[in-house]
Amino acid sequence: MFEPSARAKEYEEKLLAFMDEHVFPAEPVYEAQMEDAGDPHFHPPILEELKAEARKRGLWNLFHPHTEWGPGLTNLEYAPLAEIMGRSPFIAPEACNCNAPDTGNMEVLTLFGTDEHKERWLKPLLAGEIASAFAMTEPAVASSDATNIQLRMRRDGDEYVLNGRKWWTSNALHKNCKVLIVMGKTDPDAPKHRQQSMMVVPIETPGVTVVRNLPVFGYSDREGHGEVLFDDVRVPRTALLAGEGDGFMISQARLGPGRIHHCMRIVGMATRALDLMIDRARARTTFGRPIADRGNVQDWIAESRIEIEMVRLLTLRTAYLMDTVGNRKARTEIAAIKVAAPVAALKVVDRAIQVHGGAGVSDDFPLARMYALLRTLRLADGPDEVHKRTIASMELRRRQAATG
Repeated sequence: MFEPSARAKEYEEKLLAFMDEHVFPAEPVYEAQMEDAGDPHFHPPILEELKAEARKRGLWNLFHPHTEWGPGLTNLEYAPLAEIMGRSPFIAPEACNCNAPDTGNMEVLTLFGTDEHKERWLKPLLAGEIASAFAMTEPAVASSDATNIQLRMRRDGDEYVLNGRKWWTSNALHKNCKVLIVMGKTDPDAPKHRQQSMMVVPIETPGVTVVRNLPVFGYSDREGHGEVLFDDVRVPRTALLAGEGDGFMISQARLGPGRIHHCMRIVGMATRALDLMIDRARARTTFGRPIADRGNVQDWIAESRIEIEMVRLLTLRTAYLMDTVGNRKARTEIAAIKVAAPVAALKVVDRAIQVHGGAGVSDDFPLARMYALLRTLRLADGPDEVHKRTIASMELRRRQAATG
């Protein structure tokens, strides 16, 4: 059932060659350029070189399901490609223009944007010329329930006036970030899921202030996670995506593919961590024997392989269902993989760190930063508890229907 198509195999071969020939050798160059710049949000030149090479090889916008903008791969065809890019998570996705949150924003603009939005924002995003951010989460409310969103979008003639505060707005400090997709409340008196709307807001609009970056476990990610203040920000009515009250619907359409893209990359991260664990265990000796000979380490290696394969299969099944029955009917599987993938990968990375000893928690290896990223993904796009609630609700309904 999950046998890759001929075109998926072709892309997989091309992508593996690109990773081996360009991406992995670029990792130390990337680190050196970032360190020399002394700016955690510096945009290193090596990344633009990789983007040019990826475009030349036809490895561009692989995520996009519409042939007008990308190769038109299905979720099932894209899954192994995202996994491969996940092996170098801080470089490869952006090198192929397949990085979050730009991918989700591009899909939103494709589905709900006006011709003006597509011309001004979608086309340069698809070309990798600019970056974008998604402003939904707020510091004052529990944003795991999107209906809590409080940023006010008040109609004033032919304009909307935005007031509120967002945080964890990923990409807001990216040097190329030009536009925000903002979720807010247009009608507090409407039905619960019709109060919210989404708008396209240029980041340079007067009243938009990136207050600060939020570090993750002490790491300042290059793209940044901004706290953003909106103080009497005026945008035209044409900034509206879809229609008033469609914000919650758009958020659900955006987060389904976004969640599984994260999980696909997570499988790649876990695979890279397992490889690093094995290499370290074979290369180091304690008490006269290689670490790889120790029974507990062999258990860790075996358990890691089992967990990776379980998560990979659930990811592929979810991708298959999204392709065949649609995102809505695949809700249980999307929620399940969003819980399972980060938890399993965190176990693998933790074991790899233990095998590396002190080196594992240093920045000489990618494991510590991987751990920080993976732990964050238990919260991003909805915390585990919300997804478990979804699964439990669906299961209760299933049994209720079966038993009458």
